[in-house]
Amino acid sequence: MKSDLEITKIEIVEFKHPVKNLGKDYNSFNLVYTPNNDLEMTGLILRIHTSEGIIGEYEGLTGPALAEVKMIADYLLGKNPLEREQIYNDTKRGLRHGAMLGTSIVDICLWDIAGKLYEEPIWRLLGGQSRKLPCYASTLHGDENGGLTTPDDFIEFAEQCFSMGYPAFKIHGWGLARNDISREISNVLKMGEKFKGRMDLMIDPACEIKNFMDALALGKACDEAEFFWWEDPYQDGGVSQFSHRKLRQMVKTPLLQTEHIRMLEQHVDFIVADGTDLVRAGAHEDGGITGVMKIAHAAEGFGLDVELHGPGPAHRHLMTSIRNTNYFEMGLVHPNVDSYKSPCYLDYSDNLDSIDKNGNVEAPDKPGLGVTLDWDWINKFEIDRGIISEKL
Repeated sequence: MKSDLEITKIEIVEFKHPVKNLGKDYNSFNLVYTPNNDLEMTGLILRIHTSEGIIGEYEGLTGPALAEVKMIADYLLGKNPLEREQIYNDTKRGLRHGAMLGTSIVDICLWDIAGKLYEEPIWRLLGGQSRKLPCYASTLHGDENGGLTTPDDFIEFAEQCFSMGYPAFKIHGWGLARNDISREISNVLKMGEKFKGRMDLMIDPACEIKNFMDALALGKACDEAEFFWWEDPYQDGGVSQFSHRKLRQMVKTPLLQTEHIRMLEQHVDFIVADGTDLVRAGAHEDGGITGVMKIAHAAEGFGLDVELHGPGPAHRHLMTSIRNTNYFEMGLVHPNVDSYKSPCYLDYSDNLDSIDKNGNVEAPDKPGLGVTLDWDWINKFEIDRGIISEKL
């Protein structure tokens, strides 16, 4: 009986794996091409077990989210995993002093359970219709190591992506590596000269530009180069409604904000403050699939588009089910790095070459998230496994 379905156990699996030619930049935050270096990356899988033997599982958990999952694990035991709305609201309230990331990853697993129970892909439970999802190539950050080191390097890589079928390309520049806004501006202008009318172009400085006037100068360059959007310009952390409204008043290029605020209410506040043109949302940060659908529908009510942050199977299901959206973010990609993501799935990838000839991907059509974890590979790199909470 679906009414008797219960959550019985919360389990975590952790693994580490090396990624070739990858490192971190000057501040140890941004991933960059680093030749002949193996960077050890950590992966975490959340597994939610049920009384029917159905397991909701997802690789995409982070350390901060894990801490929050541990806080709410006992609450989850005995709950019906189909009652996602109640669980969303209860855990959101319970984690209000944190970032509510635990709510997000748990919700994705609950949707995986529902899809497996009803033997349908999540996009069909959401009312979606199978369709092609156009992608943009979203780069690793610019580096000083001979990878994406100059504007010409970005142009060459964009040409490669264009030849593969990508209809759009997003720059993650150098930020404060040299504290040189002129290099960022030169990159935008040269990209515009080369690709205007051929590809949609975007730039994401990732909140690294040092002040308002440098951000404004970059925005003016985006206008000249006719960029499709720009996002997170400068070092407010992406949260100031007032300053981004001022930028919108002075720059024509559509501004994409709200990556660094959380959940429905903060997104709506940013919209009504005129702080953004496009709305950023992510299943990993904004309350899972339940939370993103709330944000997407709110944005739709204001006549705005919502753009999903980062790749992943959850976002393919969501994009398939949302009308007011444009591109799937394929990233982070680089001409000299095969992938920074773990090959933990047997039948799914978000790598540079995961697109079809027209630059599209599709959501999985098997039940739930529709992806199969490669337990042989995971077990090889596993470093820890444990039960957080279990109903005895």
